Formats: sequence, C-alpha cells, structure tokens
Amino acid sequence: MIEIGAQVDLSHPPDRVWLALTDRTLLGRWFAEAETVQGVPDRLLLHTAGLPGFEADVEVEVTERQVPELLVLACDEAGRLSELTCAVTATKQGSRLDVREVTTHGAWSAEQHEPREQQLRQSLTVRLPAILDWLAFQQVDLRRGDGGMTAELPLVGARGKGPARARRRRHQLAAMLGGVVVVGGVAAWVALPVDSNRSAAPSSTPSQSPSPSGTPAAPTATQRATPSVRPSRTTASATARPSRSVAVQPSRTPTSAPPPPPPSLTARYDTDSSRLFGYTGEVVVANPAGTPVGDWAVVVTLAEGSTVDDVDGANWRQNGLAITFTGAAVPAGGSQTFRFDVRDNRPKARVPEACTVGGNPCAGL
Repeated sequence: MIEIGAQVDLSHPPDRVWLALTDRTLLGRWFAEAETVQGVPDRLLLHTAGLPGFEADVEVEVTERQVPELLVLACDEAGRLSELTCAVTATKQGSRLDVREVTTHGAWSAEQHEPREQQLRQSLTVRLPAILDWLAFQQVDLRRGDGGMTAELPLVGARGKGPARARRRRHQLAAMLGGVVVVGGVAAWVALPVDSNRSAAPSSTPSQSPSPSGTPAAPTATQRATPSVRPSRTTASATARPSRSVAVQPSRTPTSAPPPPPPSLTARYDTDSSRLFGYTGEVVVANPAGTPVGDWAVVVTLAEGSTVDDVDGANWRQNGLAITFTGAAVPAGGSQTFRFDVRDNRPKARVPEACTVGGNPCAGL
C-alpha cells in the first residue's frame, strides 16, 4: 500500500471548496479536464495522461459523498487501482482540505511517485486557491454571518468607507503639516536678530551701551534726528561688533545637539509566493547590535484595494492601508521572521507600497 497526500488551508468556506471539487468545469481549470461516462452515474473520466506522474487517463467513481465534508473516489488508471479521499473541515479562516490517495491494486513506480505527489501539491496550493478566488467574485455568500468571517475578497467598487477615511486623514494631515510650516516660518522670521543698520547706530552716551542681558538699547528719536550726534563710520563698525557677539553667540549653544544614533534594527521584505488575486509577503527583522531589542515595529503600507488575510509569526493591527507588525524580542546578532497573506482585488497582485522598521525603509522594496 503506497500513499500520496497533501493538505492545504484555504480562506474560503467549505461549500465553495466542495463546488471546486465536484463541478466538472471548475475541476478542469485547477486539476484535469473531466467528462462523464455515458450511462454510468457518478463516474467520470479524468484526462490526466501527460500530467507529471500519470501514464494514462483515470476513470473515477464516487463511492461515498457527505456534502460538503467528505468525498471518496475509486480510481482506475490503466488497471492500477487506488482510493482517493478528499476531506473538507471548516476553520476560523475558512476551511482545510486534506487529500489522500492509497493504492489498492498495483503500485506506482519510483519514477511516478514523486512527480505525482508534486503535481497534487502544486494543484492544491497554487491553482485551486486561484480558482477559489476567481469563484468568490462570481458568488455572493449571504451566509457569512452564520459561521463568522470567511476571508472573502471585496468586490471591485464596493470597498466601503475604510480607504476613503484613510485618504481624508492623509489630506487633513497634509493641511496640518502645511500650517505648521507656515507658522514655523513666521516665528523664525520674528526671532531673527535686528538688521545691521540698526545695530550699527550706537548711542551718543555711555549709558546706552549693550546691557548685561545682551539686549542693545534702542536709540531715541532725538538722536536719529540730530546729525551732530551721528558717529563716524569707524566708531559705528567698532560698536556693532560687540552687539552681534552678544546677541547671536549665546543663541548657538542651546540649539546644538548630538547626532542621532544609527538604527539598531534592519528589515528586509520579500514576496514569498504570488498567485492570482494575492500573494504571501515575508519580512526578516535583523538585530546586528550586541544586545537584544524587545520593542520593535514594522509598518507595511499596502496597495489600494489590498487586505491582510492571515499573519504568522507576529502580532498586527491595521489602520487604513498601514499594517503595523510587532513581536517577540530580537536577540543580539539574531533575527525574527514573519509572513502575511494579502488579497488584492486585481488579478495581478501588487506588492506593498512601503515597508519601514523604526521609521527606516526595509530592503527589498
């Protein structure tokens, strides 16, 4: 008895997975084309000849059916007999499909066994999810409230208020930043020291020299109107120099600050796998420092119309299109890796628009 098996977690309800297993048209899109055997109910002919691990077409007959949980098939491939079992189990994220094929008469050759199992795994993990995603756009699952969220794809043009609120928040933030820049510019202009003409006009009496607080005394109207008290050019330049050193020099000391320390964490983004209407992203957070770092956050900004479906290896929260990931401490000289599944309302999925760790860009984007 030789066994071939594969298991896959799908973000779709069991009813939809069952439809992909039993509908001849859908089955032909993700595994092999099928046709009914005339005059024999519950029997199909799968055109598997030419697929990796198959030597001929397979004739299958349904021996047990429990909708939408269990489907058992008796298979005949040119006299080699096997039993194929498909079990569908509901999960929080959607459903889990477990497929097992066991020989009952004859055996596969060594050249057949590995390619046949690889063909089964590729069909379940790549082509089947793509067909289910496509099928989700053709259906409206009105029973989502019965079993919780089924991680269905959003319909194009029906995104709700989430992205619009995010855009309004970005516009408001831009307006606030613009106001801050304008107010800051006015404050900086007001705080500038007086021009050279005013500082170059000293008083005619010793009592009007700069005070200990560093504020030069303003000349009176009588001094400005009387030409006889105007000092010579040499006296004016000599007097202006100390007033500049007193007014400007103290202001430089408090504004100086040490340069910021270099970032202690780095991150790299990679698209681990891509498929129709989605992909799986992977981020590796590395710590080159000599001490562990426990407080870290990676922010990934998704493309418009994308949503996170599942995350492995990190905690996450969403704010509009920005997804913040946090997790366990990164050891000294070590790294932490997390993956996340993304669904896109376009057939050709788009990678994230940005990725940062501690405000610094991730490599790979």
